[in-house]
Amino acid sequence: MNKANSDQLGNQPIGKLLIKQAVPASIGILVMSINILVDTIFVGNWIGSTAIAAINVVLPVSFFIAALGMAIGIGGSSIISRALGSNNDKKALKTFGNQITITLLVTITMVVIGLTFINELIPAFGGKGEIFDPAKIYYRVVLYGVPILALAMMGNTVIRAEGKPKFAMVAMIIPSVGNLIMDYVFINVLDYGMLGAAWATTGSYILCLGYIIWFFLSKNSELKIRFSDFGIDLSILKEMGALGFVTLSRQAVVSVTYLLLNNILFDIGGESSVAVYAIVARMLMFALFPVLGVTQGFLPIAGYNYGADQYQRVRESINKAIIYASGVAIIVFAVIMIFPEAIVSVFTQDEQVLRDTPSAMRWVFAAIPIISIQLIGSAYFQAIGKAVPAFLLTISRQGFAFIPLILILPNYFGELGVWLSFPLADLLSTIVTGYFLRKEVKSTLITNEKASEVETA
Repeated sequence: MNKANSDQLGNQPIGKLLIKQAVPASIGILVMSINILVDTIFVGNWIGSTAIAAINVVLPVSFFIAALGMAIGIGGSSIISRALGSNNDKKALKTFGNQITITLLVTITMVVIGLTFINELIPAFGGKGEIFDPAKIYYRVVLYGVPILALAMMGNTVIRAEGKPKFAMVAMIIPSVGNLIMDYVFINVLDYGMLGAAWATTGSYILCLGYIIWFFLSKNSELKIRFSDFGIDLSILKEMGALGFVTLSRQAVVSVTYLLLNNILFDIGGESSVAVYAIVARMLMFALFPVLGVTQGFLPIAGYNYGADQYQRVRESINKAIIYASGVAIIVFAVIMIFPEAIVSVFTQDEQVLRDTPSAMRWVFAAIPIISIQLIGSAYFQAIGKAVPAFLLTISRQGFAFIPLILILPNYFGELGVWLSFPLADLLSTIVTGYFLRKEVKSTLITNEKASEVETA
């Protein structure tokens, strides 16, 4: 196995390595986020604001099933990074084969269930009134492509685990560009409406998976699996499942959050309030791309060096990742606070949505400068294979803080209570994560560093 690329995770300077890993990840997330934004703009201007709300209703269902692929990908990639760091190539290959097998089995099963209960799921997630019919059109077609998306998301995390961030970046850019082109053709030229938007999305998944398959079959990948690697290994499956459960739980909680928010906002303000949240949610995906890019870049560095017992490098990667992510988060915060009206006007010309969204956006982004601690902290525990603290910290924001807040505050503050829940949840989860991360660094990393110094002496 050619390990020149993965070896760099253990010997290059952390600052340089983090930038090298984070920039392609950020660009990939940026392009993907621009795709989501432009897709929303196309739908809002060519179909209508109700169509934006319809897509927002479908997202938690399709994203949850697709997140199964991401969960398997991130769980397995943590194992792969540490296996490569400890020169256990056999385990890395077996893990990758098991990732493919489980992704196919699980997602196809979930799609069948999702299509069987289509009429029950859409209203449950807020697809009521005028939103139901366009949501059902979009949901059915997009769900067909979810197993493809799940495989693509799984493969992308493995590419990054190999230390190949540029290829992972391209894997995110290709479907984004393809989706925009197909959006224009299917919606604007052929006038297929919601059906066109749905097929453009599914078509982009196919493009993404095609590229990822090419990568693993080419000389660029170190992971050349054999047919025997597809057979289930229970020990690997157990470890992968425990770590992947962290990501899956986060997305499950996000899906529940969408369900609650769509229903609460629909009851408070109808379709327009759901559309406001849809725009704010898109901006959250878009504006945080550099912070998420740093987090994605940090994962393989921390995992590889932890597997190689280079604890000082792990600690340095934590500190620099938090500093870099915080810096870009402050810039994002400033832009959102200064230009919310101009941002919203790009999405829609609906007067009520234009009036209500800027204030909501300011509240939602109010605590963004501090979220890097929460993101990097929970990512660290996942990278080093500590599933329980990773799980608890990952769901701390949505599960332990945000959901209780959105169930309580709207009773006293109405729609404002929904928006206040965002910064309060960010603040609470950051405090909790910061405490446990600091404790872990002292008890594990610094202790092991000192032990290594004594052995060397």
